[in-house]
Amino acid sequence: MFTGLIEDLGTVAAVEQVTKGVRLSVQTRLDGLARGASVAVDGVCLTALEPSAAGRFTADVSAETLARTTLGERKAGDRVNLERPMALGDRLGGHLVLGHVDGVGQIVARTPVGEGVRVELRLPRELSPLVVSKGSIALDGISLTVNELLDPDRIALFLIPETLRATTWGIKEPGARVNVEADILGKHVARLMQFRT
Repeated sequence: MFTGLIEDLGTVAAVEQVTKGVRLSVQTRLDGLARGASVAVDGVCLTALEPSAAGRFTADVSAETLARTTLGERKAGDRVNLERPMALGDRLGGHLVLGHVDGVGQIVARTPVGEGVRVELRLPRELSPLVVSKGSIALDGISLTVNELLDPDRIALFLIPETLRATTWGIKEPGARVNVEADILGKHVARLMQFRT
């Protein structure tokens, strides 16, 4: 379980093809990533395989994860958002993020507004019913607030300077694909409604 508050902007050090997936090596300032520790990489919950010796960890990414997220597009030198899981008793500054990506969206427009940036994003159509105005959404692992619902599959968000500085959103341009995780509360409500009599 994560909060969507990014702790480090890591760098992909290597991407190695393995049977039915890839092994991702990431350079990071984060400590405490012992073997078996969870870490969210661009919003995808992965398991660290090796201790973060010399500020690096490796994680296997399955074919299923590669097919459902943007991690299959990553190459050496790419920047990625990193977050360690929250501990019980921690403050919840963002929202509850599972690290289970629901689909991939695409940036449609990016417009400077004062010190920040307004971003329009196209969502996978099946996720649109799970998104509400002023609700939470995780994009590449970052807890963000939906500012506007523009049409059935487009939303708008406002990114503050700190988000632009501390995450990959500072370098993302129109056309970039992003991992989308809808708010868990919306997913549960939608599932319950399917069985309503």
